[in-house]
Amino acid sequence: MIKILFFGQLKELLDCSETSIDIGESTTVNDIKSELKTRSNRWADLLADGKVLVAINHTMSMSSDRVNNGDEVAFFPPVTGG
Repeated sequence: MIKILFFGQLKELLDCSETSIDIGESTTVNDIKSELKTRSNRWADLLADGKVLVAINHTMSMSSDRVNNGDEVAFFPPVTGG
């Protein structure tokens, strides 16, 4: 099982700050996103490729990175600064 966190506007638009799911042995971030997208069209739109950043255990990651049981995965919108 992994813990999934949502931050920023993503958390507000999904009306969800965290959830958890069971995963298999060779699960990637992309697999997790695909699973979450089945929850509704809103989830699918907000988690679409290029719309969110991801971190695994507080380390910036890519969609192809593997996730292990017990990991914490965080999704958040791209950050801009000035």
